Amino acid sequence: MLNSRTRGPSGLAWAAAVLWAALPLLTCGMLTPLTIGFAAFWLRSLWQMIAAAFYTVCAGSFLIFIFAYDNFEDIPEPMSSLISLALVVTWLGGVIHSAILVPRMVRARHLSQPQFMAKTHHPGPPPSYIPPPDLRQSPASRHSAPDLHQSPAPRQTPPDLRRSPFGHTPVPDIHHRTTAPTHHQRNPGEPEWIGHYRVLRSLGRGGQGAVYLAQAPNGARVAVKVLHDLVDETARARFAREVEVARRVATFSTARVLDVNISGQHAYIVSEYVEGPSLEQLVRNHGPRDEDSLTRLALSTAGALAAIHKAGIVHRDFKPSNVLIGNDGPRVIDFGIARALDQTTVTSGKMVGTPPYMSPEQLTGAVVGASSDVFSWGVTMMFAATGRPAFGEDTVPAVFHRVLTFHPDLSPLPPGLRKIVGACLQKAPEDRPVAADVMLAIIH
Repeated sequence: MLNSRTRGPSGLAWAAAVLWAALPLLTCGMLTPLTIGFAAFWLRSLWQMIAAAFYTVCAGSFLIFIFAYDNFEDIPEPMSSLISLALVVTWLGGVIHSAILVPRMVRARHLSQPQFMAKTHHPGPPPSYIPPPDLRQSPASRHSAPDLHQSPAPRQTPPDLRRSPFGHTPVPDIHHRTTAPTHHQRNPGEPEWIGHYRVLRSLGRGGQGAVYLAQAPNGARVAVKVLHDLVDETARARFAREVEVARRVATFSTARVLDVNISGQHAYIVSEYVEGPSLEQLVRNHGPRDEDSLTRLALSTAGALAAIHKAGIVHRDFKPSNVLIGNDGPRVIDFGIARALDQTTVTSGKMVGTPPYMSPEQLTGAVVGASSDVFSWGVTMMFAATGRPAFGEDTVPAVFHRVLTFHPDLSPLPPGLRKIVGACLQKAPEDRPVAADVMLAIIH
């Protein structure tokens, strides 16, 4: 099971931090510059470094005058008052400052321990993060539901790899700290940490939850999607099983699922961060794609769907905001999530899917299979070619009516794509090709 639980710092860690904080008190403030300087190094904090420099000036001034005069009474005013104040600031200020930093020091020490990382690993998939939505870029991650994924730069195999529990492609050990986290500005109200992951900024919010750009313990940037609908243990266990299957999908045109957590107030899933806009953002901001770009997009996304379907997964929410345009090409995200959510949200009256990109069988309540994704793929290609969904995006009833009865004009598509996209938009699921055949049709 893809479940990981974050354990708190040990008593020994707290004892060490308290002893560290007591040094200014026990040394009359003379070691305050050392303790705060160590905190600046440990926390990688510029402000703590400035504070350490200030305490150094205060302590240094006091010592210089003390050794320069045989008796304290010989020091003229106002210098005697100033160095007395410097001693008080260094002593009492150092004690209070160190005490305030104790929790941060404990947490930083706790997360940097390799032993701690090892303990949080379970015999299943790697532990997890805490939160995000359409999982990747805005997470909606993304977009309507946050578009969650944005991937770490080039897809090179890092030296710190672990074998996937499923015996497939090795995945990076994101829980092994290789660099200290850097500090980024967050908006008010955003969490500072989600599990083991330091939140850098929000990527978006949607009906499923919120997506955040975060930093893993090893310094890698990841997308963390917090899901708000998984409120009971049965739903969370089902979600964990679905994500476990999703991790088996070939990653050549998808964003890898790295971690998942079903404990705590909110379940969350962690995935590769794809640096780039979603297809929806790209088309909205820069217009429809040209013939070559559209053909490359069609080929890579059809291949991604073929890989997803081969793993036995139905995406159920394929749409432009779930296609991220990375430096190395398009990536499909949020596969394997909609099915788990479908089990829990239908009973509550919520709809899983985005109306303009839903298939007829999704609207009529029929069995939803891989052919539903093929239909959504066709609508997405029409959006990329025209800048608008094939069945409109006005009122939900009007969109549903067109999806069930209307056959869109395919002339905006390049000649090489019209026939295959038309086949994908057939109303009956059995009349549509499978994703692998779509890919072959584009090639030929």
